[in-house]
Amino acid sequence: MATGLGACDYTTREAAIVAPVDPPGGDPVQEPTDVKYYPSDEPVRMGLEHYNRGNYGISQRYFKEAVEKAPKDVTAWVGLAASYDKLRRFDLADQAYAQAIRLGGETVQILNDQGYSLMLRGNLSGARRKFEKAYSLDPSNPVIANNLELLNGSRKFIERPPNNQP
Repeated sequence: MATGLGACDYTTREAAIVAPVDPPGGDPVQEPTDVKYYPSDEPVRMGLEHYNRGNYGISQRYFKEAVEKAPKDVTAWVGLAASYDKLRRFDLADQAYAQAIRLGGETVQILNDQGYSLMLRGNLSGARRKFEKAYSLDPSNPVIANNLELLNGSRKFIERPPNNQP
């Protein structure tokens, strides 16, 4: 038994002497300060996943967690606003869009999303203004063009009697 342990000890010492001090490819162990982890990454990823699956209540919870962990994350605010839109919580959606605009300005995505939000509410003229502003910034964007087409189609189905009288 002593011979076996002695041989094992000898091999370990031999390996320590022969092994290179810096292994090729850098140090495989990362220090906590080296890790590029952003607090909202996981909640945003999960929020997007659930939003794309149509689980808007769950996506709203993840995006809310994301904005609580990283209040300057525009993506998280836009995701939260879009989730609120799908849940028909337009009051909260407006607040989330306002925060996203404060942080990142009126981007094409935000204008488009706001237009869609207004369209969901039945505010077609407001939706048109948002879509047209987004379109002026990015006329080659197929999503905006599609939303304008959708808006134009929805106007055709509105029938009102003359003078809006029943």
